Amino acid sequence: MGTDEDQTTAFSPHKVIGNIYYVGTRTLSSYLITTPEGHILVNSTYERNVRTIEKSVAELGFKFADVRFLLGTHAHGDHQEGDALTKELTGAQVLVMREDVPALEAITPGGKVHPIDRTLRDGEEVTLGGTRLVAHLTAGHTRGCTTWTMTAREGAQNFNVVFACSYRAPGNVTPEIENEFDRTFKMVRSLPCDVPLGDHPAQYNMMAKFARLKAGAPNPFIDAANCWVEAEVQEAMLRAQLQLQQKAVTR
Repeated sequence: MGTDEDQTTAFSPHKVIGNIYYVGTRTLSSYLITTPEGHILVNSTYERNVRTIEKSVAELGFKFADVRFLLGTHAHGDHQEGDALTKELTGAQVLVMREDVPALEAITPGGKVHPIDRTLRDGEEVTLGGTRLVAHLTAGHTRGCTTWTMTAREGAQNFNVVFACSYRAPGNVTPEIENEFDRTFKMVRSLPCDVPLGDHPAQYNMMAKFARLKAGAPNPFIDAANCWVEAEVQEAMLRAQLQLQQKAVTR
């Protein structure tokens, strides 16, 4: 998460791969996916960051007003609090996983009703201007935690891109949450992946990769070997947490 300054200070907006651009802050990810028919934004982050995201979009040469769909990874304020303001500024449709609806409806900055234009089920698609994203339910961190996948073309090749939701367990893991994570960790490892991204930049080592961006050099964001490092770390932490909970019960 970093400091308050990290959460609100723009990181250099940049192209990740194909039609995908990073427009978030130092520690909160937001992605612009451009198409000839308008754009898709993934994660509005905090409401106070929406104008910062708008500025980053403009620095890349695109118009924030051209955002047609607003997607999110999960119903926490640091990722989707800005949905209402983003919709106000762009008119974008807000699409959310149905399991996250109750938690999203509780996110009401300044009393704003959280906009929801369409609810999604696991495996549903969102298409715009030749780009297709698939919503995968990866519950555990929240009930409707959503990992998004798409393909991006760079040069003569297509690459599988994964926008990972957080896989971190909450403070108390109930049997229901454990079952959700069991399904999630099994499922995410089955996803084709060449470019791992995440709702926090540290999940895919963004800063180090950005530092290696050079014209004519291999794209450092293409990193299939490390697609599931974050999932492996979080699963190990989950198992350790469950052991601690069990020990506490048996004392």
